[in-house]
Amino acid sequence: MRHSPHGSAASVEALEPLLTNERLASWVRIALEAIPGPEANAALRRSTALLQGRELIGVINTLGVRGDADAVPLLLTRLSGSDDDVAGAAAAALGRIGGKAAIAGLESRLKSTNDSHRDAVAEACVVAGSALLADNQANEAASLAKAVREADVSEQRHAEALRLAILAGSDTAGDLLTEAFYLPSRRLFAMAVTTARSMPRESAADAALMAGVEGLLAGKGPDSRAAILLDVLAHRGSAAAVPLVLRLAGDAPQPVRIAAIKAAGQLGDAAVLQPLLAAVGDADEAVAAAARASLAALTGDAIDAALIEQLGSDDQAVLIAVVEAIRARQLDATAKLVGLLDHAEEAVRVAVLRALGSVGDLDAMDVIIVRVRAHAGTAEAEAAKLALLEAAVRMPDRNSCAERLARALGSAEDAAEADLVLLETLAAVGGEKALATIRSAARSGARELEDASTRLLGTWMTADAAPVLLELAEANDGAFRGRALRGYLRIARQFTMSDQERAEMCRKALKAATSDEERVLVVEILPRNPSAAMLEVAREAEKLPGATDAAKAAAAAIEAKLAAKAG
Repeated sequence: MRHSPHGSAASVEALEPLLTNERLASWVRIALEAIPGPEANAALRRSTALLQGRELIGVINTLGVRGDADAVPLLLTRLSGSDDDVAGAAAAALGRIGGKAAIAGLESRLKSTNDSHRDAVAEACVVAGSALLADNQANEAASLAKAVREADVSEQRHAEALRLAILAGSDTAGDLLTEAFYLPSRRLFAMAVTTARSMPRESAADAALMAGVEGLLAGKGPDSRAAILLDVLAHRGSAAAVPLVLRLAGDAPQPVRIAAIKAAGQLGDAAVLQPLLAAVGDADEAVAAAARASLAALTGDAIDAALIEQLGSDDQAVLIAVVEAIRARQLDATAKLVGLLDHAEEAVRVAVLRALGSVGDLDAMDVIIVRVRAHAGTAEAEAAKLALLEAAVRMPDRNSCAERLARALGSAEDAAEADLVLLETLAAVGGEKALATIRSAARSGARELEDASTRLLGTWMTADAAPVLLELAEANDGAFRGRALRGYLRIARQFTMSDQERAEMCRKALKAATSDEERVLVVEILPRNPSAAMLEVAREAEKLPGATDAAKAAAAAIEAKLAAKAG
């Protein structure tokens, strides 16, 4: 025999007496709420005559959840009581139950004078109206919304009723929405905006929003509201708003103009390009910045082609904006960008260099390197430095990229600031060729190059730098051998490798060390990675002058850790 997971009429008979038990009442209601059939409803209704306060409110809530239409008369009675909390719960339950009797009772109470429960009743009316709307009873929902809007209730209830009225009023929705945009209340305006944002595209929302913008700019409300409505139109993707948006992008109060320019970037196609280009040179930087952002936001192949075509513009502001948009959109326009590197204005050259860093190919790096060398100490050289780094780390073949950078390095006798930039870029690229090039620079005899190279090797992100660093550390005449040894120890300390490999690195470091301080630095690594191989190195280090005590302490620490691990 299969049993119901929710209980049965027999369960109701056992549970009903417990509804008056303060400690068990809430658990009993949970059980009754899940039991199907009229018996649970009847038990809950009967208990209302025996309860008060929190327990009574709980039962009323459960009746509302169960949608018990037979409970409407007793709930209407409770709605008229003196207990505000009970009356509020009764109103909410009536709103959830709905139906003609419940709604008629709520409407009657809504129209009552001097009723302290009117706000709760209004909220219940909105809930009931929303259910009617969901059930395709729009006229009935609109009527209920109208009753709430005309009642003496809080602004929040009026706002909720306004939303219901707009959504339910198929013929009047547009007018209601537009009028709401002019209301003095910020709460009602915000509700109208939220409602418009959520309405389907085939609704009257777009026309109402455009009418609202026009009305606000004609003096029916603050200009700032028009900017908000333009943002909603853009969010909705309203193509019908493009003519209005373009008109306001050219002539409107500043907040509205900026909002229109932003909307153009979201709504427009190639037709909006010229108005946006006209705005990028505006004296108001906020307007110009909005236009530049919108250029980058426009979508479509036609926009891409039109932007590249604008690289021939004689207008400096337009040219810079177009270059920035090409960079943001990652368009392949390398050849045309390179042709602008001899432009008379430095600001244009700087923008072009940054764009080449983002979109240029391997050949473009050669052009950028020339700018790094030719304009040291200028804004153009700084832009070239950043562009070179961005371009280099983008290249899929890092060894080919490193080869280009290596060829550009000057001789050791002619080391320049640009060579330091090239070395830093090589370090960011990484790989076999980059490492070999920096190794050569570290042994070049040019102090500036040796300084930069050993510093960069000390922060190398792969373990293949270890042999190079050890080689430099073993060169007793090297000015930066101590730095090279510390870089080598960093790899031994931090990188993942086998116990034998790490121990061998430490053994070699001990041999390369030339002072007690350096030997102690090596010994301090040993207990960090305890192993039999590291213990062997510690025993060897005990025989070295100046490191004996530290080595003994390291050996003892390793033995303790190994014993703890074994135990």
